Amino acid sequence: MADTKTIIERAYAAFNKRDIDGALALMTQDVGWPKASEGGKVVGKEEIRAYWTRQWGEFDPHVVLLAITEEDGGKVRVGAHQLVKSLERDVLSDSEVLQYSPWRAISSQQ
Repeated sequence: MADTKTIIERAYAAFNKRDIDGALALMTQDVGWPKASEGGKVVGKEEIRAYWTRQWGEFDPHVVLLAITEEDGGKVRVGAHQLVKSLERDVLSDSEVLQYSPWRAISSQQ
């Protein structure tokens, strides 16, 4: 779990720095990512790249890890504080979120 936790921490840090390549390098090709702002999900690094690029052009999300736990079957649950601001810096959302699917497809090669 220690390696998984480190990888997740690195991925969140890259996301917050808008380092798409750095975050995606930590994930497998078939990674799934929830489209929180649109519903549904995207699958694969290029779909995630397109979604994040579009998302960051519309608003400014920032996530802080709160907890990382491994559940039965190796599924990893990530709890985070998510602050979403408009590009004008107005707060649009300030909440805690749980994520599963992105971290089931973390690359063990990193």
